[in-house]
Amino acid sequence: MTISGWNFDNSYNRLPELFFTNVKPTPVQSPELIILNEPLATLLGLQASELKSDEAVGVFAGNEIPEGASPLAQAYAGHQFGHFTKLGDGRAILIGEQITPQGERFDLQLKGPGQTPYSRRGDGRAAIGPMLREYIISEAMHALGIPTTRSLAVVATGEKVYRENILPGAILTRVAASHLRVGTFQYAANWGSVEELRVLADYAIQRHYPNIEADEHRYLSLLQEVIKRQALLISKWQQVGFIHGVMNTDNMTISGETIDYGPCAFMDAYDPKTVFSSIDVQGRYAYGNQPPIGGWNLARFAESLLPLLHEDQDKAVEIAQEQVSKYPDLFKSYWLTGMRAKLGLFNEETEDQPLIDDLLNIMHKNKADFTNTFRALTLEKYEGMEWFDKLEFKQWQEKWHERLGRQKESKETAQQLMRNHNPGVIPRNHRVEEALEAAVQGDFEVMKRLLKVLSNPYSYTPEQVDYCTLPTDPNQPYQTFCGT
Repeated sequence: MTISGWNFDNSYNRLPELFFTNVKPTPVQSPELIILNEPLATLLGLQASELKSDEAVGVFAGNEIPEGASPLAQAYAGHQFGHFTKLGDGRAILIGEQITPQGERFDLQLKGPGQTPYSRRGDGRAAIGPMLREYIISEAMHALGIPTTRSLAVVATGEKVYRENILPGAILTRVAASHLRVGTFQYAANWGSVEELRVLADYAIQRHYPNIEADEHRYLSLLQEVIKRQALLISKWQQVGFIHGVMNTDNMTISGETIDYGPCAFMDAYDPKTVFSSIDVQGRYAYGNQPPIGGWNLARFAESLLPLLHEDQDKAVEIAQEQVSKYPDLFKSYWLTGMRAKLGLFNEETEDQPLIDDLLNIMHKNKADFTNTFRALTLEKYEGMEWFDKLEFKQWQEKWHERLGRQKESKETAQQLMRNHNPGVIPRNHRVEEALEAAVQGDFEVMKRLLKVLSNPYSYTPEQVDYCTLPTDPNQPYQTFCGT
């Protein structure tokens, strides 16, 4: 391939063979570009105009391998709904690592390019709906300021995939800081040597935390850094009502990015027990469980690092437990900071937590829409939501106004803080489904309009208003599926 801008340096290939298998994508019949993320292409140092060529579409479809690329499928393990198992990229292939003009390194991975040695009984393919869902949600998350993998392109394959129904096939090109997961470390700890585990940890430090390379106890520092990144990430999820849906340890990155948008969705009515995933029948990954599950996953990460934390097993366990025990307070601190900003609060007072909790309890009791509640508070426009007229809310509002009055910042400054932290629009489930249903029928304009609105969620433009409305039947149960 001769497309200008490809600049690969494939460091993952230089790890021990335990961690991957070299494999090429399986070519497809008649690939066709559905959507290209031109701003992301530019950030990667690629020429967007050239990425629309037949050659580039062939790369996105797995029919062509760009110059300098070295395709592989990664091996990893994971606790899936609490049960540990050996896994790997069953329907994903890492094409290579693109070095940008700024010297940043990003993985370019194809999702749905055919079978790999880790596919087990799967066909390695993907349907158009789940691939476009990931494109929409991941780009919306990026616009919301939440660390995330991103989507460069989606191509239709011209082939069918067979699930419960026969569906048109597609392949997504995913961009990530890396695809190192908690499950990658679990895999090394269970099926590799201590030296291979050390090589992996050194690689993760070099790639994501070079600031700790010279630390005397750098593996302890690695654990601390990953705990901080995940605490911050999950706090950001909670602040916008995002539900990942499948927080298995293989879906938790070392970089602190959101990854693997399967049965994900955004909450409408505030309820900590909200679950959308069709397979999460026990509510393990419900909205309100996401913070503690993050801590559980981090404990599994700490376990995998034990041989590197101390040569004495008991001492290593003590070190790991001490660090993981810091996670709840760290999460709470990040979450409180974010929630204060959502209410226009610049400083800290001890009564802030009860103030926030009281609001959330009132919202829960009244089945209030999460995003639209904070949007209304930001704009001070309370029309169309009857519960705002209730005495309970009026009393809370009075306390909130008193709290705002005790800080030195002006009302206008506080309102701007709220605008910066309360999105005016999110990818509403019914809007996402509307876009996906149209796309399956070959109409991609609905999706493109939605993406445009979602690209600047804090702008509060008139164009966003239609996308703030709830579905016609808000009580209708909504389910999402993994898309495997």
